[in-house]
Amino acid sequence: MPAKTTQQLDDLSNPYGYSEMDWAAQLDPAYAAARADVRRLSVGEDGALSVKVKEFVVLGILASRGLQYGVEAHMRRALAHGATKDELFEAIKAAAVPGGGVAYSVGVRALQALEQDGAFAPPSSPPTRRQRGPATPPSPATRGRRTATSQPSPPPPATRRRGTTAPR
Repeated sequence: MPAKTTQQLDDLSNPYGYSEMDWAAQLDPAYAAARADVRRLSVGEDGALSVKVKEFVVLGILASRGLQYGVEAHMRRALAHGATKDELFEAIKAAAVPGGGVAYSVGVRALQALEQDGAFAPPSSPPTRRQRGPATPPSPATRGRRTATSQPSPPPPATRRRGTTAPR
């Protein structure tokens, strides 16, 4: 049997962070090597599709199966290959029709988890407008009063109990 290259040995540790697969590779290194070969053929660098696009396909399938942890892992790899938050969201929306509500909700939760983990650059804040007059907070006597330019707040939404209908 020929000696394994460094690339082949590196590929035995999965690129998605699935610790259980690293553990299983210790039980059967030959099987792990075969899986790594298949992974390289399916979502590797070679082929007509970019890795980013291949990851979109995979995360759509995983989302439709309800596998949020897998969706997150494949979103991270897509990000590493140039995907944006908007592209990931669009991939989830595309998977929602054939994959159903589970694909959408699992995908959105995965995207939200990545955002909470800081996977995306914070949005740039819009430039602030200069205020006319002093920028002092309102006094207790004027707080709550509306000025000529202020807009009234909308009323809070009415809550309904499940199974009831709204009044007509």
